[in-house]
Amino acid sequence: MDEVLIGRVLTGMTLGFHIIFATIGVGVPIVFMVLEFLGLRKNDAHYLTMARRIAKGYTVTVAVGVVTGTIIGLQLSLIWPDFMRLGGQIIALPLFMETFAFFFEAIFLGIYLYTWDRFKNRWYHWLLNIPIVVGSTLSAVFITTVNSFMNTPAGFDFEGGELLNIDPLAAMFNPSSWVRVFHVVVTAYMTIAFLMGTISAVKLLRSTHQQDKSYHKKGLKVMMSIGVIMAALTILAGDFSAKFLHENQPEKLAAFEWHFETEERADLVLFGILDEETQEVKYELRIPWALSFLADNSFDTEVTGLNDIPEDERPPLIIHYFFDLMVFFGMYGLGVAAVYFIVKFTKRWTKLNEHHPGLLYLYALAGPLSFLAIEAGWFLAEMGRQPWIIRGYMRVSEAVTQADGLGITLIAFAVLYTVLGITCIYVLLRMFKGQSAEADQLKWYGESGNVYKGEGGRLS
Repeated sequence: MDEVLIGRVLTGMTLGFHIIFATIGVGVPIVFMVLEFLGLRKNDAHYLTMARRIAKGYTVTVAVGVVTGTIIGLQLSLIWPDFMRLGGQIIALPLFMETFAFFFEAIFLGIYLYTWDRFKNRWYHWLLNIPIVVGSTLSAVFITTVNSFMNTPAGFDFEGGELLNIDPLAAMFNPSSWVRVFHVVVTAYMTIAFLMGTISAVKLLRSTHQQDKSYHKKGLKVMMSIGVIMAALTILAGDFSAKFLHENQPEKLAAFEWHFETEERADLVLFGILDEETQEVKYELRIPWALSFLADNSFDTEVTGLNDIPEDERPPLIIHYFFDLMVFFGMYGLGVAAVYFIVKFTKRWTKLNEHHPGLLYLYALAGPLSFLAIEAGWFLAEMGRQPWIIRGYMRVSEAVTQADGLGITLIAFAVLYTVLGITCIYVLLRMFKGQSAEADQLKWYGESGNVYKGEGGRLS
């Protein structure tokens, strides 16, 4: 197998595995922050129990995320040494800051986990959420700016194969950084909200602990509330991204949409099958003029077609399928969250309860499909940058290592990720197996369930 292809497969596999835990790392803290706030504000032990249980499981995923994040750093140096030689001196700052942000989060997470009952005023403990959320979000911000630099490099002059006048801040805050950061953060929040909603829905369908039903109903309501807000923001992020690509990466937008001819009033193409030789798209869903409107809020906007892009600079057209999956699965989450609230607020007239088993099955799909949307979006972004590793300056084929042994490395890491994934799932399932939320609530807050007066909630 070609060394470039092996390198791309290995890096893609690593990123595809890591993005699961990175998304969890960014999104889960905001969830237990909201839950603890509601528990204290409403004097409701259900919400606090949720926050504690979720934080407990979160520690396992953080450990796996650390391992895979470290592997990515090593792989950049081992598989793409010329990229690190050229780009490393420019993007070292956000790489360092991402590590700093993680340690900042980890320190306060440790304090948070071991001080639940150590404050007489419980709001002091809630304040610990703030640095955890800030640290986890900043980790995403800094590492996303690195990826943004690869798409829209800035902060240097390139003369005679050498980098001159390097400005690390300009490189970090490159033209695409804010658009991409916003997209990454809100989709992480949305995905985790729907993941937790999936757990609540499944528990309502299959839980053996009937006394936990009220607990899971409250959890589902909170997660759908967060999910519908973040899904709406995700649509806004997608709109920003389309407009940015139109101005700065037209070849990427054209490949997303199988748009070949430069024209005004360009159609938005969803689904379909492409014959690359004839450039004919079959069985597609076309929305007339919509691509032009997405590009610049006008149906008369001229959208660059792939035929005006040099052939050796065109992204692979398979990315259109990833675009379809990302949009469809992302919209699914927004749709089911909207259904939840429509049914909830109209049940007095329709007699349909928002916890009807048929609806619970729909909610249960939202979490897995949101993760598939994250994966599709990540492959869409990375493959859409091809053939460049640093757009306009270095191709992927120029950056790969010349050392032998990538094939063996690929197999070894595939085994490692399989073991890590199975172990993580096993530990999380065992952590809560046979253990009802009601039992945890009694242990932590006593029979009264009163946050401030419960037997288990006193200062210790």
